[in-house]
Amino acid sequence: MGKAELVLDVKAMLAEGPNWDAENSILQWVDIPAGRIHWYNPSDGSDKYHEIGQFLGAAVQDTRGKMILAAQHGFYRYDPDSRLLEPLADPESHMPSNRFNDGKCDRKGRFWAGTMHMNGDSPTGALYCLHPDLRMSKLLTGVSCSNGITWSPDQRLMYYIDSPTRQIAAFDFDVETGTITNSRTVVEIPSDEGIPDGMTSDMEGNLWVAQWGGWRVSCWNPSTGKRLAVIDVPAALVSSCTFGGSGLDELYITTARMGLDGEQLRKQPGAGGLYRYKAGVRGMPSNRFGD
Repeated sequence: MGKAELVLDVKAMLAEGPNWDAENSILQWVDIPAGRIHWYNPSDGSDKYHEIGQFLGAAVQDTRGKMILAAQHGFYRYDPDSRLLEPLADPESHMPSNRFNDGKCDRKGRFWAGTMHMNGDSPTGALYCLHPDLRMSKLLTGVSCSNGITWSPDQRLMYYIDSPTRQIAAFDFDVETGTITNSRTVVEIPSDEGIPDGMTSDMEGNLWVAQWGGWRVSCWNPSTGKRLAVIDVPAALVSSCTFGGSGLDELYITTARMGLDGEQLRKQPGAGGLYRYKAGVRGMPSNRFGD
C-alpha cells in the first residue's frame, strides 16, 4: 500500500482523461464541466489550458500536431495553435441530455470514447470508435456511464468500465479490425469502495483503477480478479489515472471536487488536484490518433 502525493493543486471541478505525451514530457488532462484541455509540465510545475466552450470528456493527440476531442456535442478536431474547433461527427445529436465522457486511443490510432446521460443514471449511452479515416462505429449500447478503457500488453484483450455496474468487463479484441467480442466480467469492485472510473494498465497486464468515492486507486489482476495493491489518495473523488514520466513508472491520478460541500472540502483541500505515485512498474504508453 502506498500514498499518492499532490503535485498540482489546481482545484478542478472534475479532472479526467490524463494522457502522457512522451515526446514532450507533458501530461495532458481535461476538466470536464469547465470544458478545458490542460497541459501540465512536471519539470517546472506549470499548467496551461485552453477552453472549448462545452463539456469535454476526453482529448487525445493526433499524429499531425492537432487533437481529437470527445465533447458534449460529439467528436471534434482541435488545433491548439489557431484554437480552431472543427466538428467531425455527432452521433447523438438527437439526444441532447447525453454527452461524451472518457476516451482513449488504441495502438492502431483509433479513438474509443463513450457517452452518458448528463445525470449519469440512465442507460442511454453507447461506446463508439472513431477510426483514423473518420469512419465511426458503435460497439456497445445501453451504457449508463461510460468510463475506463484500456488494453492488455499483447493487444488481445480490451477492458471497459460502465461505472454503475461496479465491474470491469473484458472483451476479445481484434487489433486489426477494432472489433470486440465475448464480453465477460473479470473484476468486481466492493460496494463500500465507491465505483470504478478511469483505468489504465501496466506492462505486466494488471489494471490500475480509479475508485470514485473510494479515496484510492487499486491495482487488480484481471486473470484472477484479485486486488494486488491500493494507492491511498487524499481526495474522495478519484477519477482516472495514467502512467507517465521518463520511465513510464509514475502513476498520475486525477481527482474532482464537484458536489463536495464546505466541510468535505476542509477535510480534503487537495480535491480537484493532480496526484502522482511512483508505482515501481512500467505502464503502457498513451497512443495518438491517426495512422
